[in-house]
Amino acid sequence: MSQITVEHNPSEERLKELGVSSWPIWEKEISKFTIDFDETETAYVLEGEIIVTPVGGEPVRILPGDLVMFHEGLDSEWEVVKPLRKHYHYD
Repeated sequence: MSQITVEHNPSEERLKELGVSSWPIWEKEISKFTIDFDETETAYVLEGEIIVTPVGGEPVRILPGDLVMFHEGLDSEWEVVKPLRKHYHYD
C-alpha cells in the first residue's frame, strides 16, 4: 500500500460522513521541512499546494479539494509551494 492516499474532490456527502468541517485547521507558509508520521493523519486541503515526497519514493502533488491520508510510518519531505490551509484529523 502507498504511504500517501489521495482522493480528488470527494463528495460533500463523504466530507460530512467524515465530519471534516469539525476538524481543526492547520496553516503553513511557503517552506520546506520533514514530517515523520507515527500515526495516520487524514487531511482535507482548503487552500494552497504542497509536494510531499516519501523517503525513497516519488513526489505527490496535493491541491485544494484533495482528501489525503498520510499513513502511519510515513517519513516525508514537504515543500509548501503555495501557503497551505487544511483540515486535519488523526485516527
